[in-house]
Amino acid sequence: MENTNRNVFALNGATGMLIATVLLLTILAVLTYLGIKAQQEVAQKPYAIENPSAIEMKNVDNAKHIKIKE
Repeated sequence: MENTNRNVFALNGATGMLIATVLLLTILAVLTYLGIKAQQEVAQKPYAIENPSAIEMKNVDNAKHIKIKE
């Protein structure tokens, strides 16, 4: 049985590899950009702990002691 459908530039060849590489690099660039923007936004909003002595080891109410300075 002879394979006559071989093509170097088919989507399962070099072209497909380049498309997949460009797609992955684009996704990486977008996620990196969004991550940097999120870090810059959060860095502009420092927080302060109102009463450090009232914080307990494992308590869900500890978030009430943190106040974001805006």
